[in-house]
Amino acid sequence: MFIALVVVAMTAAALAVVLMMAASKPDAFRVQRGTTIKADPTKVFSFINDFHNWAAWSPFEKLDPDMQKTFSGAASGKGAVYEWKGNNKAGAGRMEILESSSPSTAAPGKIVIKLDFLKPFEGHNTSEFTMSPRGNSTDVSWAVYGPSPFMMKIMHVFVNMDQLMGKDFEAGLANLKALSER
Repeated sequence: MFIALVVVAMTAAALAVVLMMAASKPDAFRVQRGTTIKADPTKVFSFINDFHNWAAWSPFEKLDPDMQKTFSGAASGKGAVYEWKGNNKAGAGRMEILESSSPSTAAPGKIVIKLDFLKPFEGHNTSEFTMSPRGNSTDVSWAVYGPSPFMMKIMHVFVNMDQLMGKDFEAGLANLKALSER
């Protein structure tokens, strides 16, 4: 009986520590990566601004070869919508381009996407791409940010989101670079 009480007490203490660590996590998260692509910013912009082109560079497209995809709204740019349903890795969700401004010599390009995950867990975030001309190249930044509800904070105790998502962003940017530099 004594051993059972000790195990229960240790489990309760460990749970309390995890909950306290989770409570100390920030209320929002942000993951961001960038690269320089030797291509005109308008070319890079075209691969991101049209969801139909994402299969050529996004690492998330490869999570499920049988993923069901639906495109609606505008063909590209503001108002374009992409919905997906896939296996447990791909999950289900929806993206909508909220803002789309093409890069020019006077200003960087920017695409802001409302990103809603429905499965395997619900999450509502923002994804943002910027394309800044730099000589004969383009500096590209890909970020995702959003709120961290308490359940997500608990996950952050055990999983580093920057490392987890960052490697996917790096792979996607490498794919985008290879595609754009052809």
